[in-house]
This record gives sequence, C-alpha cells and structure tokens, in this order.
Amino acid sequence: MSIFDSPAFAGHEAFHAFHDQKSGLKCFIAIHSTALGPAAGGCRRWVYASEQAAIDDALNLSRAMSYKNAVADIDLGGGKAVIMAQPGEARTTAQFEAFGRAVEALGGCYWSAEDVGVSPGDLAHARKWTKYVAGLEGHPAASGDPSPVTAEGIRRGIALCVRRVFGSDLKGVTVAIQGAGHVGAYLAEKLASDGANLVIADINAAAAAALAQRTGARVAPPDAILEVDAQVFAPCALGGAITVAALDRLKASIIAGGANNQLADSEVGRVLYERGLVYAPDFVINGGGIINVAAEIRALERAEGLDPAWVETKLARLMQTLDEILERSRIERRPTHEIAIEVAQARIAAGRSSKS
Repeated sequence: MSIFDSPAFAGHEAFHAFHDQKSGLKCFIAIHSTALGPAAGGCRRWVYASEQAAIDDALNLSRAMSYKNAVADIDLGGGKAVIMAQPGEARTTAQFEAFGRAVEALGGCYWSAEDVGVSPGDLAHARKWTKYVAGLEGHPAASGDPSPVTAEGIRRGIALCVRRVFGSDLKGVTVAIQGAGHVGAYLAEKLASDGANLVIADINAAAAAALAQRTGARVAPPDAILEVDAQVFAPCALGGAITVAALDRLKASIIAGGANNQLADSEVGRVLYERGLVYAPDFVINGGGIINVAAEIRALERAEGLDPAWVETKLARLMQTLDEILERSRIERRPTHEIAIEVAQARIAAGRSSKS
C-alpha cells in the first residue's frame, strides 16, 4: 500500500523522509495542515515495531496537532516529526544536528519542539542548524520545556470536569495517573498541591517510586491502573490507551489526561459516551504546551521577549473552549470528541478560505 492510500494520510499536505548516513538518523516529518500558519508539533524519538508504525504515528500525531492548534486558537498548523531509534541506541549530538538540517530543509513550513523521548537539550543541538525549533532556553524569547504548561492546562481541565460531574474542587478526589514522564510528573505535583489523592503507574518503576515519594501518591502496577478506585483517570503515556476492553475495566467516571491520541478509534469515544463517562478530548485539554511554544515562535518572529500574559490568556480561553465542548455534549447528546473535531475542522476551514 502506498502512503497516499493509507487512511492515516487523508487530509495531509506533505510527508517527508530524511536519512543521514553518518549519524544514522532516520526521521519522518508529516505536515497535516498549514491553513492557519506554519505547521508546528513536537519531535518524538521512539523504538518502533516497524517503519510503517513510525509513518502511521507521524501522520496521526500531525493531524492531532492541527486540531490541537486550531482549538487553542493559535496561528499555527499541524505537523509532527518522529525519529526511529534502534533498541539500546544512545542518543547523539550528531543525530539531533542532522535533525536540525532536516527541519531547515523544509524552509520554515514546520516548527519543531520536544515530545516523547526528546528533551530541550536535544533540540538545542538541532538549533545550531535551524531557527525553526522552539521550546528552548537561554534567549529572551525562550519558553523552555513546555511540559509544565501542558500539565497546568490538564490540571485546570481536570478541575473543570470534576466541578461539572461532582460539584466539588480537587481536594480529596482520587486521580489515577498513567505515566510518570515529564507531563505526568508535573501534573502529579500540581494535583498533590490541590489536595487530590494520587495513584500513579509507569513501566519505569524507579520513576514511579520517585514521583510517589515527592507527591505522597500510591504506586500501582502498570496493568492495574485502570482498575484503581478513582474518580479521574489521567492517561499521560503513549496513545491508544482507551479501548473498549479498557473501558470494561475502568473504574473512573472522568477521563482527562495528557497523552495524544488516547482513543484507540472513534468508536471508543462513542462507547464511553453511551456509558455515561465524561471525556476531555486529548487535543483540547493538553494544548497548554503548544500554546507556550507558540508564544516563543511569536516572540522570535517579532524579535521580542516572551509574553507570559499572552500564554495565560490563551490557556484561559482554551479552558473556556473545553467547557463549551462539554456543555454542547450534554445538550446535543453527542460524544465530546466528535464535537471537538468539528470545532477544530471549522477553524481550519475558515483559515483555508481566508487564504483562497
């Protein structure tokens, strides 16, 4: 099957493959849409089961970024980069410098930032070869690691869902967090300060134990986190965690977390709605990080310093959008993910029309 025949390619503008023989870099960059502005999305470094799995991940993630950026009301389209790592392969400066050259070759139609398996330090090496990298430190426009802002948006989104469902704040509410990486860890610390009871799980037992020590959380085995007696389930690891089989085991009544592409497929979203569960669409609730990155891009293009007030305004508006989606779901009796996609697609279509 050619890439153009792949269901994941539908709606994409471009797909690029890059290989640097000297460093061993194998990288794909997918550009879903530039209707609202240059495509922007993180770079993920992962060990994929196959080349096709890496291609599909880049395509699916770039589409999600288009929706995320549109819903966040920022002047950016959607793109994503994935670096194919080999089992046990060490990250190298040379590979990220080669990645920077790949981004530069696209001439500004794609801005990169960090994602799973990539740190701002890694991207500092890419920045030697291209200006189209954000989420860094050390200059007046720098926004730094976007994870804390992503986590802050998720914290606010969880609080919003809890108010709507239980009529309470977060104190005493039990949240089961799947994933103790950057976003999951920051989220746990924020929720702990709000008085929430936490249960965390991660395939990295040491990371889970360290986070539990800092936050007072209980650690659950990774395969048992769905069955924790909690009000909120926060998936903050890789995508596809919400399947029909997972819903059969889930004890929580709210799903609100930081992972991208949480639903295994669209039908899962309908099933969870029919079961009376509340789902905060992933590309809405986890948009804080890209807002922070957008602030850096905006500042770089204007030759200004970072404007934290702009970030806060956009983040507050994003929470209003989430509330509107949840309310429409209640009134229209439709799944939240379907409504969120419609909101994003309408904004993208408006951007495309304004250019024609």
